[in-house]
Order: sequence, then C-alpha cells, then structure tokens
Amino acid sequence: MIRVVLPAHLRTLARVDGEVRVEALPTQRAVLDELEARFPVLCGAIRDRVTQRRRPFVRFFACERDLSHDSPDAPLPAEVATGEEPFLVVGAMAGG
Repeated sequence: MIRVVLPAHLRTLARVDGEVRVEALPTQRAVLDELEARFPVLCGAIRDRVTQRRRPFVRFFACERDLSHDSPDAPLPAEVATGEEPFLVVGAMAGG
C-alpha cells in the first residue's frame, strides 16, 4: 500500500482527510493513475489530461528527494513502495 499526501486544496477537491492509500505499482505514473481513478475530480489537477505531464506548479517528493523531473515510470524509492515513507504531492509556491 502506497501512502500519498496531497496538498490541502487537492484534499478539499477530492473530499478526503489526511493521507490517501493506494494499491499500485511503485511508479509515479501508476500511483497517479490509481489516484485519478479513485478520485476523478483530480483528473487534470495534478497532470495535464492529454499529455499526462505534471502541472507546472506541482512537485513530487519522497524520502527528502525531489522526484518531479524523474521519469513517470521510474521506480519510487523502496521506502515508498513498502509504505514506510509517503509519496508527497506538493503545490509549489510562486511570487515575491
């Protein structure tokens, strides 16, 4: 079971409290596919609906590493795959 932590605005949109647990292969693509299948309202909020590329102001982290530019099919860290550490979806901050 993979633990996913969403930012507050996406938790509100999906109407969930706390972290979400998904049963998926330990890759970004599989985790996001399962998340969007369970919560269709998130389709297009994290990734572009057509290209499936990460939205510009969304970042992915796990085990204190920025995974945002990793291949969507690259394996997530072992700690995420075992549920020891969460996969974090973070809304990036911009402005001055």
